[in-house]
Order: sequence, then structure tokens, then C-alpha cells
Amino acid sequence: MNFTRWSARLPGINGTQRRTAARPDLATVPDRRPDGTVPAARVERLTDETVPVPAVDELPAREVLDRVPALVALVHGSDHRIAYVNDAYTAAFGVRPLGGPAHEALPELRELGLLPLLDQVLRSGRPRTLKSRKAPDGRSYTFTCTPVAEPKDDGRGVLVFATDVTDHADAAERLRASERRQRETAVTLQRSLLPQVLEQPDDLRIAATYQPGGTEAAVGGDWYDVITLGGGRTALVIGDVMGRGVRAAAVMGQLRTAVRAYARMDLPPHEVLQLLDGLAADIDANQIATCVYAVHDPNEGRLVYASAGHLPILVRDENGTVLRADEPTGPPLGTGGWVHASGSVPLGPGSTAVLYTDGLVERRDEDLDEGIAALERALAGATGSPQVVCDRLVRSAGVQADHDDDVAVLVLQHPARTGPDGELFRNAALELLGGVEAAPRARAFASGVLASWRFPPDLHDLGVLAASELVANSLQHGTPPMRLRLRRTDRRLIVEVTDGDDHLPRRRRADPDDESGRGIAMIATIATNWGSRRTPGGGKAVWCEFTLPEEVGRRGLR
Repeated sequence: MNFTRWSARLPGINGTQRRTAARPDLATVPDRRPDGTVPAARVERLTDETVPVPAVDELPAREVLDRVPALVALVHGSDHRIAYVNDAYTAAFGVRPLGGPAHEALPELRELGLLPLLDQVLRSGRPRTLKSRKAPDGRSYTFTCTPVAEPKDDGRGVLVFATDVTDHADAAERLRASERRQRETAVTLQRSLLPQVLEQPDDLRIAATYQPGGTEAAVGGDWYDVITLGGGRTALVIGDVMGRGVRAAAVMGQLRTAVRAYARMDLPPHEVLQLLDGLAADIDANQIATCVYAVHDPNEGRLVYASAGHLPILVRDENGTVLRADEPTGPPLGTGGWVHASGSVPLGPGSTAVLYTDGLVERRDEDLDEGIAALERALAGATGSPQVVCDRLVRSAGVQADHDDDVAVLVLQHPARTGPDGELFRNAALELLGGVEAAPRARAFASGVLASWRFPPDLHDLGVLAASELVANSLQHGTPPMRLRLRRTDRRLIVEVTDGDDHLPRRRRADPDDESGRGIAMIATIATNWGSRRTPGGGKAVWCEFTLPEEVGRRGLR
């Protein structure tokens, strides 16, 4: 057995001694000056009494193996009978009988699954390595199995060399545990920042799903939200913060909170994104995010949206045709220097819309447009409740637990209501040109409509009073054209007045001698909720709503 390659590791033999032993002539020739004299500091030389260093090939193999701190075993034959184990192996696993087959005499190798590896080494004649396996003694070893020829008895054997890597294995396990804890923290933070229960508007049915990336991927910054704006309108938002980990989740939480604050101002979608763009740059100039913000108004039957670098909304109409709302769009949030714009897409009764993040459609081996086209085909054939549609879209995209990216999907449906259910959702509107007769006409119209809707007397009177006060406020502070709209759902009565002036009213405390300023205060007192917003093209809308008693909401027009 040739140990020349291992000579550098043998104790007591350094490089100078090996070179000296190999070339003795170098050991007897001292350095000389040009004149032939020898420097005084270099007069010593080797004498005949110097003990010669033996050549590496002359070292006994067993002595070397016995002194190696690694675990060494030598087996031979097809049944891997033990020929030799060194002292380190015996200290680790105990005394092993020589000549015994490995499956009986070396149970530790059997438990580690090394016996098939020994067979493979014998068949192939090539060494094999099994990294970082925990042995029965509780320590971790890396096993290297090397074929060894035994010419004396014309047999073949395998030298098993095991290096103790317990410290490395423990460090790696601590690192993996730390990464798992960090990921669990990020996932917990991510889920806590997402809505725990989705708001369910009167006119829409909504479902959402969020699935973090697989265990080897850090959680990203995908998020979504549903915000009821009042007056029957609903805001829907979905976004994706670039990057991964706790930082991305934290930025996502700040953006979601900001969206809810801006939504309370009832701004158009492009103005909300304009505000978010500046905020994203303030939060982290190096962090960008994509986002789409949409508002559904049941009176208009459309979804008005603005996009900041996000994927297009998909809408399937009542006939099954899928429309891609990909214009207009702007750069991601945080880039600055861009004026966002709003677009709209029809969302009438029977329609379904899908908002999603790139994890649903983006694949490394195909173009992004191909993924969106596949999602369109899946949406065209997906029917059922929003949650069913959501689950089908995720399955059709092949998203599984080990997916390499976060996935967020938001599905909303505008149900087509007919029969008794349709009677719970009614609209009535009156155009007002102004003048002294406008207020009496509004009161008479409201009284007749609410009576036809079979509202109880107290709710009827509150609705008529609210319509009268809102119209009076519009006559005094607004400009024509004016419109009174009454709307009922299965949960609430909504009274809304629009006019051509864009000055928004605000609630204030009127002094005792003031002749005006009490209308909005009265509305805020009698109504469940109230608000105002600017309308596209100029003007404003002021609205209030009353929560219906359960028996009224379910009774309808019976």
C-alpha cells in the first residue's frame, strides 16, 4: 500500500527532512563565500551520528492507520468481511470481530445505509463519498469508500475512511434553523399584515388566497386588500414589493396601511397611486413595488383602476369573454417622476374580475405573456363561487407548496340577481334643475320610492329627511345639474346627491346665531355613515346610508 500522498500528514516528518532524506548530498555541502571560506554562523553540519529518516514507502501501513484520528475500516469480498478497523473506529463504535460480514459485524454501517454504497464501489471500482451522516454514537461523519486490490488472495476490498464533521454539521444545522426561524417570522408578519377577514360589499362577492414560496425561498412582499368606501362603492388593491424577507413584508405593511388611509379620502385611483409613489420613495428609496388600485361603483357598472407597473386585471363578462385591462399603466411605485392615469373596464352583472401577482403567471422557462394568456384561458372556463374560481386558477397555474415565488390572487364577482333576490337591489334617480320647487320634488320623490319599497315608517321618514337635507345643501352650495339617487341593497339604504360644484362639504359646529351649517351635522347624526367625493369631469357627490334591520333587508318587496 503506497502512502506517499499522505506523507505530509505524518507526525514528526516535515518538508525539509523529506527533501534531506531524498538528497543527502545537499545535507553535507555548506554554503561558501566566493573566497572559499565558511561563515562562522553556518559552521554546523550533519554528523555521522544523525538518525536517517526512513522513506515513506518503508513506513508500516498498520502503524500509520492506527495513529490516524479518522475512523478507518477495511473490508474485503462480496459480503464485505472485516479485515481491519483502527483504534479510532474501535473507540467510536466498540470492538469489531475480524472476519465477520459487515451486515452483522458493522451494524453502524447498515444503519447509515453504507452497505449498498460498498457494493457500488466494488462493482464500479471507483471511490464514493457519503457526506455528513449522523452515526449511532451521535456524531456526524463524512464517509469515503475507496476500492482496494488484494493481489495475495486475488480479492478486492473497500477502505472505509470516516472523517468527524460533527462541528460542521452542527453549525450547518444551526444555520438552517436560523433561516427557518427567519422565514417563519417573515411569513407570520406577512400573514398578520394581510386582511384576516375580507370585507364583503353588498354588490360584490370576493375571495382571495395567498401562498408563500416554498421552504427554500424567503417570503416576498405580495399583498391585497378590499376596502368599502361607502355609498355602495368598493376599492380593491393588490401589490408586490420587490425583494424578500422581513424587510419586504414590513414595507408591504406600510404601503397597505397607507392605501387604507388614502382610500378614506375617496380619491380617484390615479391620485391614490400618485400619493403612494411618493410614500414608497420615503419608506425606502431602494425598494420598489408594483400595485394596482381599482374602484367599483355599482351605479356605473364599471371598474375604474390605475396601475403602477402591475400585471393587467382580467375580466370575464357574462358571456365568458375575457378582457385584459392592460392600459393605462405606469412605472412601479418609488420611481417618481410619473403622472399616473386612470382607466376603466366594464364590470356588469354576471362578470368576474381577477387581480393577481406575478408568482401566478411568471415562469423561468417561458415568456410572461404566455403565462397571462394561460391564465385567461383558465379564467374563461372557471365557474362557481369566487373561492372556487380562485382555487381553480391557482391549480391551473401549477402552484404547489414548493413553488419558488409568492402568489396572491383576488377574485371578485358582480352577481346577476333576478327574482326575489333582485328585488333587494333597486335604484331610483331624479334629475333636478334647481329652483324653489327642487326641494319639494325631491321629498315627494323620495317618499314615493321608499313607500314602494315597503320600508317601515321610521326608516321611511329618515330617508325622506336625508334626501331633503342633501338636496337643500346642494341647492345652496352647489350648481346644476343636480341628481338625487336612491339605492337599496339587502343591507342598507343609500341616498346620494350630485351637483356640478367640486367644493366638498365638511361637518362643522354651527353657532347659535348661524342661519346655516346644520344640514351636514344633521345628516351625520341620523345616518349610519356619510361622505363626499369629487366626480370625474368636475362636480361632487354627497351621500349617506342607513343600515337596514335584518327583517327589512331579507323581506324585500314581499
